[in-house]
Amino acid sequence: MAPALNGGFAYRDRIAPRAAGRSVSAFYAGCYRHSTPTDWLQRLAAGEISRNGQQLQADGALAAGDQLIWHRPPWQEAAVPVLPSPLFDNGDLLVFNKPSGLPVLPAGGFLEHTLLAQLQDRWPEARPVHRLGRFTSGLLVCARSSGSRAWLSALLRESTAQRHCTKTYRALLQPPVPESPLLALEPDQRLSLTTPIGRCPHTRLGTIWAAAPSDPVALPARSELRLLERGERAWLVEVTIATGRPHQIRIHTAAAGAPLLGDPLYAPGGLAAEQALPGDGGYHLHAHRLRLVCPDGDLLALEAPLPEALRGAADG
Repeated sequence: MAPALNGGFAYRDRIAPRAAGRSVSAFYAGCYRHSTPTDWLQRLAAGEISRNGQQLQADGALAAGDQLIWHRPPWQEAAVPVLPSPLFDNGDLLVFNKPSGLPVLPAGGFLEHTLLAQLQDRWPEARPVHRLGRFTSGLLVCARSSGSRAWLSALLRESTAQRHCTKTYRALLQPPVPESPLLALEPDQRLSLTTPIGRCPHTRLGTIWAAAPSDPVALPARSELRLLERGERAWLVEVTIATGRPHQIRIHTAAAGAPLLGDPLYAPGGLAAEQALPGDGGYHLHAHRLRLVCPDGDLLALEAPLPEALRGAADG
């Protein structure tokens, strides 16, 4: 899809009691970290913001229960790949080989140039069951019915469902740092990665998912890494995930001292760089194989062709 102007969007927020008394510009700057209070004052002056149905042109204090709407004008969205035909379609489930660079859902400057929008142009009732990062390629499951979506979302999220679902990825890693446990691996050996993943402070977003080994409310997470090949510039690995946490493989490999090669966000240790964002690209990660039990009880086993950068000597 070529760059194109979208139709704009209305962002709606209701003011909670804890935000009462704050100015409109301060509230928005706290909620949407990509813009400063000055940016929001300019949007107020341009008539882009309304409160309780009335257009605002000046800053002012908010009251609990106020309904704010930011009428964002149309903006140009970047070019994205076209969604290919499904690898699998049984009338309920659809499975695609998502190309790298295609966002799944609206976010980060994308509204209409998404997998969701392209999907619903052809199958209006279908929705993605899970997410892949914008620059993660490979198998992505969608479902037409709400019952199937609920069933599969649980399978793809929780380790307790591992016997019903297995997701295996290919990735390129930076050569591990000296203290990394990956250095002890020989090809075909495995390592369990279990660092909890939680919300951590972030300059641009407020909070971001990252390694949180000492956070008591962090989410448990488990990945099984298998070394395929190692070289001076990069290590080729296979990772099977038993949980579906946000950015799990990126965080787990970084926490183990070997971030994805080219990942601008997660550094050794698994914490996020202050100025980078989750949608920034440069890494190689591919959802390669999927086995899951469908809602009707059938076993589905699929494999997405490997990108050139993720093929090893054994792949021919």
